[in-house]
Amino acid sequence: MPITPLTPTSLDRTFSIAPMMDWTTRDFRAFARTLTRQALLYTEMVTTGAILHGSPRSRFLGYDEIEHPLALQLGGSDPGELAECAAIAEQWGYDEVNLNVGCPSDRVQNNLIGACLMAYPDKVAAAVRAMHDAVSIPVTVKCRIGIDDQDADADLERFIGSVADAGCEVFILHARKAWLQGLSPKQNRDVPPLDYSRVYRLKQSRPTLHIGLNGGLLGLKDCREHLAHVDSVMIGRAAYQNPWLLARVDSALYGQPDPAISRRDAAKALRPYIARRLEEGARLNHIIRHVLGLFQGCPGGRRFRRYLAENAHRDGAGLEVFDEALAQVAEPEIDEQRAPQTA
Repeated sequence: MPITPLTPTSLDRTFSIAPMMDWTTRDFRAFARTLTRQALLYTEMVTTGAILHGSPRSRFLGYDEIEHPLALQLGGSDPGELAECAAIAEQWGYDEVNLNVGCPSDRVQNNLIGACLMAYPDKVAAAVRAMHDAVSIPVTVKCRIGIDDQDADADLERFIGSVADAGCEVFILHARKAWLQGLSPKQNRDVPPLDYSRVYRLKQSRPTLHIGLNGGLLGLKDCREHLAHVDSVMIGRAAYQNPWLLARVDSALYGQPDPAISRRDAAKALRPYIARRLEEGARLNHIIRHVLGLFQGCPGGRRFRRYLAENAHRDGAGLEVFDEALAQVAEPEIDEQRAPQTA
């Protein structure tokens, strides 16, 4: 299963889909691959404790080969545990291991995971150094532009500098601060204002580092505009809620053919994967919940979603339920719906 190790420069990370808890599961990632072959995909954040002590390990690390290129995002702060988990990720064939320094939830803060680590650049540097020494695949960091009262570019520069000195060459920045007290995780995704210019200035001051941008991107037009200033872009909720926007990523950003000509093509391309997962014992509703937004805005799209909501959870529901739901959408409208360049 392991593939040839990639370096930070050989892995084309121009466009990626952000790690999102409960959303970027293996089933969503397999679905995303019917729409884009080139995008770098990320797992949900997986804690070091889950990998080291959870059972079976495949519950947290399992994936399908079609998902490559694929990065595992880790949550943790102990250098030894992170190094061990990074080595396990490499053994499992992941193309990259990414450290979460951006999640603002109280639960992860209490375990010294996520955005709170921006207050401890030396701890992050030690963790990155240990991970870097343990693997040959890239070790990257996803962080915020600051937390709480970190309002100056110098605060971000100090953090990035310390971690870069430990061997990290790739940083993906959510262009919002995180307020660790007073805002919920949901509010932290919207309330702190976006500050793209701070990420731009970081790239200008650190030209040898790979600087990626995340936060508030709604489509490929946004992506192209930001790529004039940074090395890569990452889209999160917009790609999940309206997945058809992914269907022009390969042609628009990589100059490669798009894998799905129509939404029906994408749905049909997922059928072999659904069949494999059903044989493994997965339930249909768990697999296809990520596909519900595929026909957003199409005639029959609401009937498609309703049919799956009413039938996919039933015991023994199989591919025939998915096919019957697909039949709810009128053929001509499906085939005429192409991924918009600006969506």
